[in-house]
Amino acid sequence: MSKVTDLVKRLFIGRALRSTQLHEQLLPKRIALPVFASDALSSVAYAPQEILVILSIAGVSFYGFAPWVAAAVVVVMLTVVASYRQNVHAYPSGGGDYEVATVNLGQNAGLTVASALMVDYILTVAVSVANGVDYVGATIPYVAEHKPQIAILIVVLLTIVNLRGIRESGAAFAVPTYTFMFAVIGLVFWGGFRLLVLGDELRAPTAGYQIVGEQSNLAGLAAVFLILRAFSSGCAALTGVEAISNGVPAFRKPKSKNAATTLLMMGLIAITMFVGIITLGLASGVKLADPATAATSVLIDGRPAGPGYNQPPIIAQVAEAVFGNGSVFFVVIAAVTALILFLAANTAFNGFPVLGAILAQDRFLPRQLHNRGDRLAFSNGIVILAAGACLLLWGFQADVSRLLNLYIVGVFVSFTLSQTGMVRHWTRHLRTEEDPSARARMRRSRVINFFGGIMTGLVLVVVLLTKFTHGAWIVCVTMPVLFLMMKAIRRHYDNVSQELAVAEGTQVDESMLPARNHAVVLVSKIHKPTLRALSYARATRPSTLEAVTVGVDGEDARALQEEWERRGIAVPLKTLDSPYREITRPILEYVKSLRRRSPRDVVTVYIPEYVVGHWWEHLLHNQSALRLKGRLLFQPGVMVTSVPWQLHSADRLKVRRAQRAAAMAVRRPWPGDVPQGMDRGPDVKA
Repeated sequence: MSKVTDLVKRLFIGRALRSTQLHEQLLPKRIALPVFASDALSSVAYAPQEILVILSIAGVSFYGFAPWVAAAVVVVMLTVVASYRQNVHAYPSGGGDYEVATVNLGQNAGLTVASALMVDYILTVAVSVANGVDYVGATIPYVAEHKPQIAILIVVLLTIVNLRGIRESGAAFAVPTYTFMFAVIGLVFWGGFRLLVLGDELRAPTAGYQIVGEQSNLAGLAAVFLILRAFSSGCAALTGVEAISNGVPAFRKPKSKNAATTLLMMGLIAITMFVGIITLGLASGVKLADPATAATSVLIDGRPAGPGYNQPPIIAQVAEAVFGNGSVFFVVIAAVTALILFLAANTAFNGFPVLGAILAQDRFLPRQLHNRGDRLAFSNGIVILAAGACLLLWGFQADVSRLLNLYIVGVFVSFTLSQTGMVRHWTRHLRTEEDPSARARMRRSRVINFFGGIMTGLVLVVVLLTKFTHGAWIVCVTMPVLFLMMKAIRRHYDNVSQELAVAEGTQVDESMLPARNHAVVLVSKIHKPTLRALSYARATRPSTLEAVTVGVDGEDARALQEEWERRGIAVPLKTLDSPYREITRPILEYVKSLRRRSPRDVVTVYIPEYVVGHWWEHLLHNQSALRLKGRLLFQPGVMVTSVPWQLHSADRLKVRRAQRAAAMAVRRPWPGDVPQGMDRGPDVKA
C-alpha cells in the first residue's frame, strides 16, 4: 500500500528533492515576476471595471469622475511600490509585513498583520478563480451552470502544480503571464495609436446602450460616498504588491536588489495596463452596470436588456473596439485574460505557505507548517490555503460580487501597519547612524514610508466605511478570531516548553543494568520526556543502549550534540542524516540495519510522547510519533515502547473525570428509601 501511495505521489508531485538542492529552486527575476506579480497584474481585468460599475449606480454622468478615481488609485499604487522597495532592503528574510510590524510595533501588531494577510491570501485565490470562471462561463454555458464545482476543480489543479515546487510552478505559469502582459500592453499602445495618431473612432459594443442609475439624483455627501466607494473598489489593483516582500528568500542573490527590481517592474507594468484599460474604456464608450441589476438597468434601444443579458467584461469590450470582434488578437486577449485570472491565485500559493512557515517557526501556528515537502515547498501551507479557498468558493457559490466585498480589507491593514513600522525602523536607526550620506538615505526612506502609511491608512478607513455593510464585516470578525487562535497556540507551546525544560544542574542516572536486547531511544531535544525515556530504557536492562536523532537541519543537529556533551549524558547519541527532511524513513532503515546485523536480537524503540487533555492539543503534538509507530509495529523483532509524559492539561482532565465519577456515585434516594434515623416500619425487613 505504501508503494502504491508513493507511486501516485510521484506521478502528481514528482520525485523528492534533497535539502541540498534548495538553492536550485531559487528564482531569477524573469521567473519571479510571473510568480509573485500575477495577482497585481491580473487586477487590471476587474479593478477598472469595478470603478465604472460602482459609478454607474448614479448613472453614466458619473463616469466623468472615473479619471480622477483612477488617478488616485495610481498615486496610492506608486506610493505603496516605493514604500515596499524600502521594506525588501531593510527586511530581506521573508517575514515581510509581519516581521516589520513585529520588530517595530510589537507582537500584537505583527499578529494583526499576519491574520489580515492570511485572510487576504485565501480571498485572493477565491476571487481570482471565481472571476476566471466567469470569463470562461460567458462562452461555455456548462461552466456557468456549475461555477462552484469548476472553481474548486481549478483550485485543486493549482494546488497540485504548486506542490511540485516553486520553481516548477513558476516556469509553468511564466508563459501565460508574459503573454497576458504583452497582449494587454499591445492593446493599450495600439488603441492609443489609433485614437491619438490616426484619429480613429473606437466604439465598444455597449457604446450605444443606456444605463438607468439606481440613484440618479445623488449630490453632496451621498455623491462623495459613492465616489469613495468606487475608489475603494479600484484599490483592488494593489492586491499582491506585498507578496514580493514576503518572497525575498525565493530570489537569487543579491536577493534584496532582485526583489526591489522585480517590484518596480511589476508596479510600472500594472500602472500602465490599469491606466490604459480605463482610458480606452472611457474613450470607446464602455457601459457597465452592477451584474445583479444589469437586466433592468441596462437599456438596449430603449428597452431593458432582460434576464438573458450577458455583460461583457471591460477588457473584452476594449479589445473588440480596438481589434474588432472575432479577430485573432481579440480571441487571444479574451483567452489569456481568463487564464491569468486563474494564475493570479498563484501569488497567494507562494505567499501564504511562507507566512505560515514563519508563524510556525515563531510558534503561533502548528509546527507542521514549517516542514518542507518532497519538492522543498511548504506543502502543508499550500494544502490549507487550497482548503480555505474551496470553502469560500462553495459557501459563496463562486459569486465574484459577494467575494469582492470581503476583499482588500486585510491587505490595507497590513499596508498601514507595515509602513508605520518602517517609520519607527528608520527613526530608531537614525539615533545611532553617524554617516551623513547614510542618514540622508534613511531620512528619504522615512519620508516615503510615512507618506505611504498616511495614504494606506486613509484608504483603509474608506474601505471600511464603504464596504463594511456589504460584507467586509465578515473579515473584521475573522481577523480577531485568527489573532486569538494564534495567541492560544503560542501560549500552549510556551507552557509545554516551560513544563518540559531541564535545569542545567540536572544529573542523569549513570547506572547501566545488564539486559538482553538492543535499546534505541528517539531524541528530538533534551527535555524531561527525553530523560525519562533514557532512564526507563536503562531500567529494562538492555544489552546495548543508544540515543538516536534525525538530522533534518544541520545547525539544530550540531546544537543538540553540543548540549548532549555539555550535560555529560553517558548514553551515546547517534545522528541519522535526512537529506529529504523525512523523520520516519531514516529511523526505519536504521532499525532494519540493526536487525540485519543481529537477526536474533530484539530491538526496542523507546518513543517519548506527550499526554494532553484536550482534543485540539492532539493536532499540535505526537504526529511524527504516531506515523513512526505505525511503521515500526509491522517490523519483525522490533518492540515499540511509548514513554508518556503527562502535561498539566492531562492532569486537570483526570481530576475532572474523577470528580464527575464521584458525583455520579452519589445518587438521589429512591422513593422507598428511608432517611437515616427513621423507623422503617414493620413491613420492611431488617
